[in-house]
Amino acid sequence: MISMEDFKKLELKIAEIESVTNHPNADRLYVLVVKAGEIRKTIVAGIRPYYREDELRGKKIVLLDNLEPVVIRGVESQGMLLAASLEDHLTLIVPERPIPDGATVR
Repeated sequence: MISMEDFKKLELKIAEIESVTNHPNADRLYVLVVKAGEIRKTIVAGIRPYYREDELRGKKIVLLDNLEPVVIRGVESQGMLLAASLEDHLTLIVPERPIPDGATVR
């Protein structure tokens, strides 16, 4: 269990995927450039088996924006997208209605 204070530390924002490339050192990873308001970030996501590049470009996602950067197989990831999975199924968590990127998720 985490406290409400711990949960409030998470900065969740709507971001738009601007570009998608295959990770140079991993078959299951994409390198995404996402835009959340005026900020652009690079994130590494293990969603390549589930989504084609053309399905992702322009898609709005939920981004964990204040995650400490980490290097994943040689590429720095500056955030994390949210997805739900069960066994071999995975789906991105996306807004159900149009909303500008940079909007806060609470």
